[in-house]
Amino acid sequence: MKTKALWLVGCVAAMAMAAGIAGAAGKGISDNVVKIGVLTDMSGVYSQIGGKGTQVAVEMAVADFGGKVLGKPIQVVGADHQNKADIASTKAREWFDTGKVDMITGLLNSACALAVQKVGAEKKRITMVTGAGSTDLTNKDCTPYGIHYAYDNYALANVTGNAVVGSGGKSWYFITADYAFGHSLEKNTADFVKTHGGKVLGGVRHPLSTADFSSYLLQAQNSGAKVIGLANAGGDFTNAVKQAREFGVAQKGQRLVGLLVFISDIKSLGLPVAQGMQFASGFYWDRDKATRDWSKRFYAKHKTMPTMDQAGAYSATMNYLKAIKAAGTDDPDAVMAKLRTMNISDFFAVNGKIRADGRMVHDMYLVEVKKPSESKGDWDLLKIIKTIPGDQAFMPLAKSTCPLVKR
Repeated sequence: MKTKALWLVGCVAAMAMAAGIAGAAGKGISDNVVKIGVLTDMSGVYSQIGGKGTQVAVEMAVADFGGKVLGKPIQVVGADHQNKADIASTKAREWFDTGKVDMITGLLNSACALAVQKVGAEKKRITMVTGAGSTDLTNKDCTPYGIHYAYDNYALANVTGNAVVGSGGKSWYFITADYAFGHSLEKNTADFVKTHGGKVLGGVRHPLSTADFSSYLLQAQNSGAKVIGLANAGGDFTNAVKQAREFGVAQKGQRLVGLLVFISDIKSLGLPVAQGMQFASGFYWDRDKATRDWSKRFYAKHKTMPTMDQAGAYSATMNYLKAIKAAGTDDPDAVMAKLRTMNISDFFAVNGKIRADGRMVHDMYLVEVKKPSESKGDWDLLKIIKTIPGDQAFMPLAKSTCPLVKR
């Protein structure tokens, strides 16, 4: 009888040990590979901001991490969402369902980012948005698996709006891209303008990838506003600026203000056209030694200096992989829990922290485009005027409408 009892105890112990081993194995890498998807504009109006350069940056992060995590290989796949939310969500669903993709980053275009973040929540997969600006990503549309990494429209409006209104730009007229990103950027900026004693005289909205801005610029001129705020980006922004120069906007006493500007835009415009323009940015390649060292490596591979989106995608990928290693698994819940405890400090982010709403808060910068006489090289385009700590630049957590934030 005693022998049988000991045998039963032994069986139970063996089963418990086997279950423990199985549980530990289950916490490893699913599908024996960590796969990262870069979903962005590869061919359209935002392709110079992100495009192949964002995939290059993610691949650099994977290589720098060593190509493996927890002994399993890391793979990168890329796709063009063509700035269409339905294409973006379909591709994300395909990647999550059959492509074994664990995390998606990039996501230029707010409509695309919102659509993919929603799919990520449904599939319990992580999305790390580096290219979109809509604050809805961390407000009403926040999810337990969504991270908004590089910048957002609140921070852009806060930094740029305060600087412009503070220097006398009290009356505004907006030329806005007619989709989620533009609407959000215009609203955030208008709120800051009004809060600081300015007024909004009106605005007009244009389709994505607009070639002719003449009618919009004419309406802005006729408004009599001191400031024409461009709530658009990429090719739309550069087209508007070039045509505003032809219209003599500056000569007639109006100030053109870009509300989302990337270094690729300034390179396209050239210093004679863009000189003196101030805007907000979360990254500049020539900020310090760390940014220069990484950016020169990126330049060697892509032949351009990195944009905020591209540098942000590297940082997001590297910290995602660090979180997997620290968690001992690529399980999305475990990885998200680890990411929220990490202090993110690298060449991209200073004083970075991921909040409960998914916002990665970090220092932002007010920059100014150099005069041609100040530039010492092809990419010596900007100077940092002011550093704004993250807790001052981004929306306070107390104002967030994200249901994940505890009140």
